[in-house]
Amino acid sequence: MKTMTCRQLGGACDVEHQGKTADDIIIANDRHLKEAEKAGDASHQLARDAMRARWRHPKKSLGWYRDVHRTFAGLPDS
Repeated sequence: MKTMTCRQLGGACDVEHQGKTADDIIIANDRHLKEAEKAGDASHQLARDAMRARWRHPKKSLGWYRDVHRTFAGLPDS
């Protein structure tokens, strides 16, 4: 298991997400952003809007995705 924060994934806080793969962590952070947005957290809403916009540009989103995977690969197991 490895740990990454919401902020490391482009979010607005230091909530930690753990997963066996980078994709597990990406999914957990997406869920976290949705929940924070529903609760009315404006800073997370901005992060979620940025994430949605990123996926509209495949090259940009693929770069972000690869960066997350590289960062994840370099993290120690917890």
